[in-house]
Amino acid sequence: MYTVIGDLKSRAFRVIWMLEELGQPYEHRPEPPRSEAVRALNASGKIPVLLEGEAVLTDSTAILTYLADKHGQMTHPAGTISRARQDAMTFRILDEIESALWTAARHSFVLPEDKRVPQVKDSLKWEYANSIERLMDDLPADYLAGAEPTVPDILLAHCGGWAKAAGFPAEEPRFAEYLRRMRARPAFRRVAEMAKAA
Repeated sequence: MYTVIGDLKSRAFRVIWMLEELGQPYEHRPEPPRSEAVRALNASGKIPVLLEGEAVLTDSTAILTYLADKHGQMTHPAGTISRARQDAMTFRILDEIESALWTAARHSFVLPEDKRVPQVKDSLKWEYANSIERLMDDLPADYLAGAEPTVPDILLAHCGGWAKAAGFPAEEPRFAEYLRRMRARPAFRRVAEMAKAA
């Protein structure tokens, strides 16, 4: 049994989506970031946190990779060329897409008001749209690492929802079709319903 700590409006959504894909039992504690309960487990106060027995795991991408490897699903085997290509997509999403979204969030509501530079968001939106277009140019099949979804697909689909909520560009038709495929998955729908009800 796993325990996932973090509000579903955060990256905890990704972890619960992965657990639903894997069919693994879990308990969900919807704590906000920097709460006392979160800080007791992760000094940075960041969510999500995954508990497995006495082990405490942080960082959503590290958690997704761990779960996929442990259960042998939603991933290519470590030490293979297919896995290296999958990991390259994971790092690309973090470097080029999530970083733009996170920087925009920081300059919208995370940083102290006197440290925010709202004007940077126009540049970030341009960068995001350009990165999505190039990523779709490199899409090898229906999914980022082949014929079936893997860890980077959960990351990218989650970023697509985050981008929409943040008012980032959504005109790329290939990306819209990709997101439709990912959001049609029963595991995604279950978590989306949970988030709606929260």
